[in-house]
Amino acid sequence: MTVDPNAATQGFASPQPVPRRPGAARFLMPALVAAAVAVALGAYGRVHDPAGTAFNLAGFSSTSAVKSWLATASFGFALVQIVSALMIYGRLPGPGWAAALHRWSGRVAFLVAVPVAVHCLYALGYQTYTPRVMWHSALGCFFFGIFSAKMLLLRSERLPGWLLPVVGGLVFAALTVVWLTSALWFFRTFGVTT
Repeated sequence: MTVDPNAATQGFASPQPVPRRPGAARFLMPALVAAAVAVALGAYGRVHDPAGTAFNLAGFSSTSAVKSWLATASFGFALVQIVSALMIYGRLPGPGWAAALHRWSGRVAFLVAVPVAVHCLYALGYQTYTPRVMWHSALGCFFFGIFSAKMLLLRSERLPGWLLPVVGGLVFAALTVVWLTSALWFFRTFGVTT
């Protein structure tokens, strides 16, 4: 217990305990989980023998088209995440339901990204044959790791005010580069097709 040295000058008869600031060690677990998730996904993708395809949906010309459209939908919901986060933090005016919009758009973005990741890992594996593919593979694994850390941090109490925006920004930045190196590349190379 820490005692406030100014307690006597504040009119208190006896020293009052000062609440302890949480130590940095409590952020170690989310960081370790993030690293473990990212490394595990990368290791699996690297040692797994790629199957070539994992799924396809009727109405799409190829698995790559399905993956690109799902990734674009996930990125779109991530953009809603950024705007709603700015509303929550008072940087943009917003409705009272901005927090609910933020939570639900994040859930949908993640759920739509999961089949894309499953396809990438199962059908293609962790590849490094070009810089674009290397960044896509590395940041795809990083995205799911940092997302895991963000989810764990949301359950923590008394977080520094800067921490969630920084971690959320890392999640968004990773997803943006993953989208740029996959879906946008696909649409620019093969055209916007279904």
